[in-house]
Amino acid sequence: MDKKTTRGALIGAAFLMATSAIGPGFLTQTAVFTCSLGASFGFVILISLLMSAIAQVNIWRVLCYSGLRGQDAANSLVKGLGFFLAGMIALGGLAFNIGNVGGGALGFNALFGLPDTVGCLITGLLAIVIFLSKRAKSIVDQVVKYLGAGMILVILVLVFLTKPPVGEAVKNTFLPSAEPGELFPAILTLLGGTVGGYITFAGAHRLIDAGLTGKENRKLVDRSAVTGILIAAIFRVLLFLAILGVVTRFAGIDLTDPSKNEAFEGATAYSGISNPAAYAFKIGAGDLAYRFAGLVILAASITSVIGAAYTSVTFLKTFHPSIEKHENLWIIGFIAVSTTVMTVLGGAAKLLVLASAVNGLILPLTLGVCLVASQNKQIMGTDYRHPTWLLILGVLVVLAAAWVGATSLGSLANLF
Repeated sequence: MDKKTTRGALIGAAFLMATSAIGPGFLTQTAVFTCSLGASFGFVILISLLMSAIAQVNIWRVLCYSGLRGQDAANSLVKGLGFFLAGMIALGGLAFNIGNVGGGALGFNALFGLPDTVGCLITGLLAIVIFLSKRAKSIVDQVVKYLGAGMILVILVLVFLTKPPVGEAVKNTFLPSAEPGELFPAILTLLGGTVGGYITFAGAHRLIDAGLTGKENRKLVDRSAVTGILIAAIFRVLLFLAILGVVTRFAGIDLTDPSKNEAFEGATAYSGISNPAAYAFKIGAGDLAYRFAGLVILAASITSVIGAAYTSVTFLKTFHPSIEKHENLWIIGFIAVSTTVMTVLGGAAKLLVLASAVNGLILPLTLGVCLVASQNKQIMGTDYRHPTWLLILGVLVVLAAAWVGATSLGSLANLF
């Protein structure tokens, strides 16, 4: 592999991980939590980023050094565990991809006023077109890179338009004024939504497919992982600041229900579907900001659809050799099913509740598998030494994520 191709794969993997973690669900969560926690949400972002980084670096190091995908590492430890893991991640990836397609509809609605059905179909078709090419993987690297960079630039413009209180945000990021009982659930929610399920494997599996494995590529893999974390951090901080500017100016605003905001001038001039992130910019900076927000949501949705479909199918490869042989067709089918379900059922709320519960259960299992694998000489070889500090921090994140999984099981009751 030449230097240009290697560099493209490394940057593409970093952006694939970062943009997979920044889907429409994350945009909505940021709007809602910033509205309820104010500047203290900066502390939530800081802690969730640190925990995400620990999980990400542990998993990328183990998988890319060994050259094994997540499910293969699990099968090497316990026969059959990898198949169970692959099934859970594929199920969670499909359910979340339905939501990602719905996020595309939100973006098209904010941009052009298109109805849900049309927005869903166009989002699905745009993602499918990419995988119709034989050069799909290199195209994915370019698409997620340019869309990711575009999202950051647009959010930077929105920060300028909403004029947030930066000093207050910095202070509360390290000394939050909100009560711990308010902060903890938000931290757990963001953790599950940013490194749970398929997301934590997106970049690592892309590097494995590109052949960037083994001892000789360890530094490159670490650099790609850190780059992905920094990209996600920049986006999250900028998005938080942009929305903070709105909720500070309109203290007491309800971003989830426009009908409750009659006291705020211009706040009820909103005819879109439930879209808290776009609504925040609509009332805070007018139609231009609303269109910009729609562009960000659309870009986030398309990159998340690509990341979810691609990564979920890399897990399905374990089940039969023909899946790897016809990988692009399986990815296209994955996207097509997600788009069809979202178009026919609309919000697909039950599937998304199930996906949230599954997602909460996956992270402690996947990270735990990688931590155990890091100590296994048959998997890692006799020369590999996993940093003790990284192992200890990884165990702490596993325990925290396990708590998330245990609490998320209660949401399954909503299915019945």
